[in-house]
Order: sequence, then structure tokens, then C-alpha cells
Amino acid sequence: MTDVQFSIPARERDGHGRRPSRRLRREGQVPAVLYGDGKPANPLSLEARVLRKLLADERVFTNVITLEFPDRKETALIRDLQMHPYKEEVLHVDFLRVHAGERVTLHVPIHFENEATCVGVKSGGVLHRALVEVEVEAPVGQLPEAIVVDIAQLQVGESIHLSQITVPAGVKLVPLSHDDDKEVVSVHSARTGAEADEETAESAPSTGE
Repeated sequence: MTDVQFSIPARERDGHGRRPSRRLRREGQVPAVLYGDGKPANPLSLEARVLRKLLADERVFTNVITLEFPDRKETALIRDLQMHPYKEEVLHVDFLRVHAGERVTLHVPIHFENEATCVGVKSGGVLHRALVEVEVEAPVGQLPEAIVVDIAQLQVGESIHLSQITVPAGVKLVPLSHDDDKEVVSVHSARTGAEADEETAESAPSTGE
């Protein structure tokens, strides 16, 4: 959650399918859709230049965005981005319509704190990040920008699971609601990692014969 306010001008658009979308992109626009709240999906377009600037701040993915239409404003979350396969170009954006206080689910990144001073790593262990993001449920306006995991005291042979993480008030880790206590991070001995690599190499089919 942040005090920064995100907004972007938007306009409704006509036409569906590839041809209208390609035409929009040639005109410097990005096709998008706004849905949710029991209302019909609302096709819209955004200026590509403004959208790129908005997406440059990673906090936008966990915060409410105000879509500013000529005649009204709508609040939404980014639900999905379709990217060009090899260009840094957004092809399409899905927005989910939301309201203040409404509880929503969203995937947020996991940030690992104190990696450089992790006891297990300093003693020669190898850090293994089992998860880099997790689905959370929280009221709109209280969604965390990231889940922070402090690994300073993590020893070789130890791991941290979702149930061991402290989250902000009002935030739930969705996997735990399904009794899925996933491993988040662990430290393995360097020797164990090397042995695993050797086993993988030995089990690989030979291509030299």
C-alpha cells in the first residue's frame, strides 16, 4: 500500500478483434478492457506513451488506478498484461473494476530481506527461493506492495514456509486458506547442491555416441 495516486486517461472504443486492435496500436494506443462488479466488459484504449510511464513504477501493480474517462472516473486494478513476445511493448491490458473496502485477491512479489547477511549463506550455503510471488487477499487500499521475508537468521538446512511469515493486518495469504503451507525459501549446503547437479548430469542421455 502506498500514498501515491495512480491515474491514466482512458477512452471507450468500438470494435473487437485483431484488425481494430492493430489500428489502435498504429495510432499509438493500447487496447484494454475494464470488467467486474457485475457490469458488462467495457472495451477501452490508453495512450501507449502514458501507459509505459505508468508501468515503470512497479507499485502500480498492487495499487488502485483511476481510469479517467471524459465523462467519469473508474477505479480498477491491473489484472493482466499481454506483452509482445520480443519487444518491450504492451499489447493489451485487463483491468478489474474495484471499490474502496472491497476485498480482492492479487499476486504480489516476495522480497527477501538481509540476503547479504544471511547466516546460512555466509557459512557457505546456497539460497533457494522456492516462491517469488504469492496470492494475497486484502481490502482495496490495503494491498501490500510486496511480502517481506527476513532471512538473516536462516541456517543451512532450514527453510521458511508461508505460515511463518508475518503479514499486515487485514491481509491473508490465499494458499494457507487451502491448507497449502508452501515453502518460500531455504538454504542448502553447497555440497548437496553440487551432488544434485552431478546426479542430473549422470541421468541425462548421452549424445556423443
